Amino acid sequence: MDESTIINQLEELIERFGVKIRHEAIMQDEDSIKVAGGLCLLKGEYILIINSKATIRDKINTLGMALKQFDHDKIYMRPILRELLDRIPEQRRVVPTEGFEPPIR
Repeated sequence: MDESTIINQLEELIERFGVKIRHEAIMQDEDSIKVAGGLCLLKGEYILIINSKATIRDKINTLGMALKQFDHDKIYMRPILRELLDRIPEQRRVVPTEGFEPPIR
């Protein structure tokens, strides 16, 4: 599976959790840490911002890290994508606001 297909399939999966994806050019100083993107909770909605200038590998990692914040064990995912997620390091889980449950489509 090529990298663009992986990105497309990860985007489809994360959108099933009600996450909106935005591709934005993130302005950064040359001396600062490079940011590939991240998951935000804004007004009760999850938004994943992906730096449009990031490398393909960084975009895949950003999507994977965001997807790992949700319970993806109950949805079908191709084995190659599950293996990819297993290789992405764990991060602190998002703590949703009380009573907020992202929809599964």
